[in-house]
Amino acid sequence: MVKRRVMFTFPPELIKEPIIYNLGQQFKVVTNIRRADVNGDRGWVVLELEGEGKDIERGIAWVSSKGVRVDPVVGDIVEG
Repeated sequence: MVKRRVMFTFPPELIKEPIIYNLGQQFKVVTNIRRADVNGDRGWVVLELEGEGKDIERGIAWVSSKGVRVDPVVGDIVEG
């Protein structure tokens, strides 16, 4: 099992979509929300993802393909 921290930044049209839930269900990735700020027109979430490395990579690619910006997080600092 691998752990990885990422930050998802959601555009307004995806705020109400269950992206994180679907990531966990479709790719067998355990998601742990570490921080978040979501309002009516934007949102971001810092997540810890745990699972097989290939499943995490496929899940992140899927999230990006949906229109969510994905940035790596080192400790509590977002890179990129």
